[in-house]
Amino acid sequence: MLSQTVEYALRAAVALAANAPAPLTTEQIARTTLVPPAYLSKVLQSLARARVVTSQRGLHGGFLLARSPETLTILEVVSAVDPIRRIRECPLGFAAHGVSLCPLHRRLDEALASVERAFGETTLAEVLAEPTRSVPLCGMPAGEPQAAKR
Repeated sequence: MLSQTVEYALRAAVALAANAPAPLTTEQIARTTLVPPAYLSKVLQSLARARVVTSQRGLHGGFLLARSPETLTILEVVSAVDPIRRIRECPLGFAAHGVSLCPLHRRLDEALASVERAFGETTLAEVLAEPTRSVPLCGMPAGEPQAAKR
């Protein structure tokens, strides 16, 4: 349902949120999130264009979230790289459906609306604060791949 680009963008955003307010380099994010560096660079560019992240140059440069993890939602990250496409008209182009969706496409759109609502109501800080027994990939120290921790 969600593209690989969305998955990578969310991993990067959560890594940055976990490390806030300090910046992370593309290389550090790639190692922490197991995202290929070349692909990650493109994802980070999209996030920067959408003003989800900012970059700073220099010795202590890297990427930072543009806003605090307490206010940045999952939906904003998703929308920056691959927005959820709601179904507004018949995907088959049937004129007989007019402006109303058939029962199948109406239910599909309702499911998409539910996902959109859940993502819009969930901040990155909430994701990081959720109690769990699993160790999140992005909770590792920057630059330490999962396999190295075992």
